Amino acid sequence: MTALSGLGWSRFFAAQLDPAEVGLVPVRIATVHRSRMMAETGTGQIRVYPQAHATATEFAVGDWVLVEPGGQTVVRRLERRTLLQRQTEGAKTRQLIVANVDTMFIVTSCNDDFNIARLERYLALVNEAGITPVIVLTKIDQLEHARSYSDEAKALQRDLPVVALNAKAPDAADSLSPWCGPGQTVALVGSSGVGKSTLLNALAQKAPTEAQLTGSIREGDGKGRHTTTSRSLHAIAGGACVIDTPGMRTLHVSNATAGLDMLFAEVTELAPNCRFKDCSHAHEPGCAVQAAVAAGDLSAARLDRWHKLQAENRANTVLHCGPRGNKTSNAKGRPR
Repeated sequence: MTALSGLGWSRFFAAQLDPAEVGLVPVRIATVHRSRMMAETGTGQIRVYPQAHATATEFAVGDWVLVEPGGQTVVRRLERRTLLQRQTEGAKTRQLIVANVDTMFIVTSCNDDFNIARLERYLALVNEAGITPVIVLTKIDQLEHARSYSDEAKALQRDLPVVALNAKAPDAADSLSPWCGPGQTVALVGSSGVGKSTLLNALAQKAPTEAQLTGSIREGDGKGRHTTTSRSLHAIAGGACVIDTPGMRTLHVSNATAGLDMLFAEVTELAPNCRFKDCSHAHEPGCAVQAAVAAGDLSAARLDRWHKLQAENRANTVLHCGPRGNKTSNAKGRPR
């Protein structure tokens, strides 16, 4: 198991092995394709396939699975410690993004890509997944002062780590080393063109022939070009793993009540002081949240974003409290 520890294997996964499974081989999913997957063994990659009754879409990059020695068919997927997933337009199930990640580097550049509302969406979903979020600000070499971007990012959530760096600088990996220790798994999420692939190359210290392709943003509108087209897991210096992900154009919030409460802790903590237990913090008398806005202790824009994300989360979240356990939802086009 020593070779697997650098891939994130831990007691959490080892404890799930039944006595009858001692002879099976644990491997970690590195890429997921339409009908097959590639997995890391600790000594190289092998091709693996889901069982006949399963599909590859049921697996996420970062999953731990068991296979027969010398075999290619997944016998069983181990329980996940963390899972990041998102709701996509028109889909009945949420898309699996990454599994068993310790730290999520939410990457944004210090230019027009920097968007407070989008960062809050990432934070809500990452919080809900039980993953530690870190905001990574890139392209600081293109600014005289990046302090204002750092201050805005730090204000998004209590005790939120924020790292500002130049992804192409020799010391870029050093700035992120506190989260990249032995056995740790980090993942990179963010828009296209913000420097995720450049950061991956810095963390993995890949040779030029093995490096991920990188691209630049368009000068006219600051929008990024897609250079990463699929999620992939890579071993990095120091005995950790990093998962690179493509840029996500849309990010819907769903099933993220706890994540939103953590993100908007100031609203969550004020709510019990409202006159009404079911206060919407919009127009009711005796609302402690509105009083904080009036006193200048809470930004009105911040509360507006809270209202918007709360409404979106309610609309997109499937409830399990219908008659006889039937699923209900407020989402359009879904059963109530």
